[in-house]
Amino acid sequence: MWLHWNKSQAHKVADYLINFSHEVGDPITNLKLQKLLYYAQGWYLALHDRPLFTERIEAWAHGPTVPPVYGDFKKWRWDPITERQDDPHLPKDIEEHLTEVMQVYGIQTAYYLERLTHSERPWLLARGTAAPGEPSNAVISTDEMKLYFRSLAEAKGDDQERQAAKRDQTYPARPTT
Repeated sequence: MWLHWNKSQAHKVADYLINFSHEVGDPITNLKLQKLLYYAQGWYLALHDRPLFTERIEAWAHGPTVPPVYGDFKKWRWDPITERQDDPHLPKDIEEHLTEVMQVYGIQTAYYLERLTHSERPWLLARGTAAPGEPSNAVISTDEMKLYFRSLAEAKGDDQERQAAKRDQTYPARPTT
C-alpha cells in the first residue's frame, strides 16, 4: 500500500488533485475537491474492486465529503485552494486513474458536481430521509458506490457496443482485398 506515515491516503489523493488543478491553471475549491474525491473513489472501487483510500465519505448537505480532508482545507471556504501541495509520490497507475477523473469531472463546476452527486444513488441512500440542506454525517457505503459506478461502466460499455453496431450497419464493410 502507498500509505505514508505522515499523510492519509485520502490526503495524498487530494494533494494530487489540487496540484493537477494548479498545473492546468484552474485551482479548485474545497467543495469541488470533495466531489472529485468521491468520483475518484467510486470509479476506483468499480474498476479495481478495492478502495482507493480508507477514509469514509459522508453524505453532507452539499454532497459527498471526506471529513478529515475537508477539515484541512476549510479555511479556504468557497475560494479556490491557492497553495500547491507537496508531491504525494503516488504510484503511476493511481496517477493515471486520478488524471482520468480530472479529465472527466475536473472540467465541471463545483455546483454542477454537487447537483450531479445529489442525483446519484449512493448519496441518496446515505441521506435517507434527511431534508435538503439538513446536516448529516451518514456514511456513503463503499459497496453502494462500487455497485453504482459499475452499473455506469456497464451502461457505457453497452452504449459503445450499440454505437459500434449502428456504425457497422450504416457503413458498408470495406473490401479486405
